[in-house]
Amino acid sequence: MLDNIEKYPQLGSVFQDLEQIIGKDTYDMWLRPAKIDFNGTTLFISLPNQFWGNTIRERYEHIIKDAFLKHLGAAIEIAYQIEPETEQTPTVTSAQDVISTYTAQQQPASVKVNPFVSRLNSSYTFENFIESPSNRFAYKAAEAVAHKLGARENNPLVIYSSPGLGKTHLLHAIGNQILKDNPSAKVLYMSGEEFVSEYIESLQNKVHDSFRKKCRTLDCFLMDDIQFVSGKEACIEEFFNTFNALFDSGKQIVLSSDRTPQQLEWNERLSSRLLSGITTEIKRPNLETRIAILRQKRDSINFDIGDDVLAFIAEGIQTNVRELEGSLFRLVAYCSMHSVTPSIAIAKELLSDILVAGKDTSVNVNTIKKMVGKHFNIRMEDFNSKRKTQSVAWPRQIAMFLTNDLTDLSLPEIGREFNRDHSTVVHARDTVKERINKDPFFAAEINQIILDIKAVDNK
Repeated sequence: MLDNIEKYPQLGSVFQDLEQIIGKDTYDMWLRPAKIDFNGTTLFISLPNQFWGNTIRERYEHIIKDAFLKHLGAAIEIAYQIEPETEQTPTVTSAQDVISTYTAQQQPASVKVNPFVSRLNSSYTFENFIESPSNRFAYKAAEAVAHKLGARENNPLVIYSSPGLGKTHLLHAIGNQILKDNPSAKVLYMSGEEFVSEYIESLQNKVHDSFRKKCRTLDCFLMDDIQFVSGKEACIEEFFNTFNALFDSGKQIVLSSDRTPQQLEWNERLSSRLLSGITTEIKRPNLETRIAILRQKRDSINFDIGDDVLAFIAEGIQTNVRELEGSLFRLVAYCSMHSVTPSIAIAKELLSDILVAGKDTSVNVNTIKKMVGKHFNIRMEDFNSKRKTQSVAWPRQIAMFLTNDLTDLSLPEIGREFNRDHSTVVHARDTVKERINKDPFFAAEINQIILDIKAVDNK
């Protein structure tokens, strides 16, 4: 990261301090990838785009300066250098190629063939799981299970969360790691729905002993979405007996659910069994984690998408990781087929059905004026004044565009908020929109202002 750390040995302490202050995930997201140089008075930060620079300047510059003052005893200046990567033509040319390329690059190194059918998806590993504050305990618990199979303190492991946040990924990652360490291990992944279906089928076909043997002679049983077993008394009884057989013989059990063990409303003896090990929740990922997930997927398919576009998608899709990844592949497929470069405008139009509603009644016009004014260094009263100088007129047009984009106000209502008529609002809206479509750096700038506005109104 720093070429001249020997000349300034205090820099190691500075950046260690920064990582502790802003947190490892944030540090890894914004600062670790940057190219940094220091000449004794100025810290030079080289970044691939303006959006990245704006983020560091707005959120972390004062923290960086404080850290340098603390460890070097002198104030420093920070200079940002934008060094965009060489423009590349997208290498993926169709929707099928996108998925095929991604799948092929996710495949781990070949392992010895295990005759036992584990039903594991080899593309889900610990290495490609994005660890974050929202899932860290579940991730660490899953790693502990994989490396210390059947240990009493980790058995059973129950992971619960809303759909699409990574439970299934962790279950497969556990199984894949076990087989990587011990290729002859008997590991079985099965959904709750499959357990119910196969149990009923085994009774109908009079092969119940075979089903029982398959489930009770495992080294690790991974059952996903156990809530599907609820309400089916015979299946619950079979699961309880399978659980006991594995548990009593020191074998590992890992379960996932969309609710807590208590909320499953199973009988007390089974609920107490589930709660006897580790129960952990995966929460919704924060913005920076969602951006990291999108970056990883982008890099895995080798497709050129700017960080400003990824940030826009991450801001608009807050529900689950599955939708996040699906939206990225959808955008990549569209841009590949139409030979266009991904942009915020294209993403907004293409993903309008799943993005968080663009118009947010919680966004206040005064907040828009305040954040635009702060960005362009103009006063609140300038937005309603008769001044027509470019330094005031341009920010005013941006504020009118954002008010139209982020609120439910009609054009005449927006005009009254800025002491203008509705035709002026239309002109401002169209002018700014045209600039966004033509200038990716301006689009990134607007997106950052939107993030700042929503950050204020969500407090």
